[in-house]
Amino acid sequence: MVQNKKQRKNDCTEASKFNISIIAIKNHEELWPNYISKAGQTDPELIEVFDNFAFDEVISHDSMDVKLRVLLIMASNIASQALTEYKMFMNAALNVGVSPVEIREVLYQAVPYVGIAKVIDFIYATNEIFKERNIVLPLESQATITPETRFEKGYAKQKEIIGDKIEDMYKNSPEDLLHIQRFLSANCFGDYITRNGLDVQTREMVTLSFLIALGGTESQIKGHITGNANVGNDRQTLINLMTQLLPYVGYPRTLNAINCLNEILPAK
Repeated sequence: MVQNKKQRKNDCTEASKFNISIIAIKNHEELWPNYISKAGQTDPELIEVFDNFAFDEVISHDSMDVKLRVLLIMASNIASQALTEYKMFMNAALNVGVSPVEIREVLYQAVPYVGIAKVIDFIYATNEIFKERNIVLPLESQATITPETRFEKGYAKQKEIIGDKIEDMYKNSPEDLLHIQRFLSANCFGDYITRNGLDVQTREMVTLSFLIALGGTESQIKGHITGNANVGNDRQTLINLMTQLLPYVGYPRTLNAINCLNEILPAK
């Protein structure tokens, strides 16, 4: 403990030397108490720029709840295939009181949007951190469907989020692609989105975070901006989401998402 305090004092001295703001230090400390940054020791100029921006300027933009902010950044990390940063933010999530179930639900929801090939390593890493923190696995089931009800309940959830447009999607689908519409209803929405553990507003924000970080998904981003609006997430809420993701996904993906937002939910 004496050594940790000494190291922390040295870190604060270095932070002061490189002009990291008090607000940035406070916000960073909230997520990772007493964390000793390797990058801060080898690349202090970069950490000065990044920490002042991400942990002061960006966080100060709005009053997004810290638990939600961390979950959305985690979601973007998965889609960005940023495993090191994901593990950092997963630990941060647990540090600020996000439940293991909420973390797992973000992971599971990534599967239909990002693909199991890109998610499986994140599942393994998550379970290792759970074990390190003495969190017993497997976690309690959050499933709400059965094989017999997955299509019906999935379709209902899809209609709640997407709206009546879902009927046109079925009606206008070529016969040889109708199975994809059924997969979307039964699998994407039925198997995953109907689960407990996250409310529908949070799930839609998580989905949008995946899509923004993936890139090249503007059509789906527009659809889920509409979906977010349908479940109560207004333009300002989505601006806040895009702002908080900016340091982690970069400007091109953020600006593309903003263009979609302006088209679907234009400023009044």
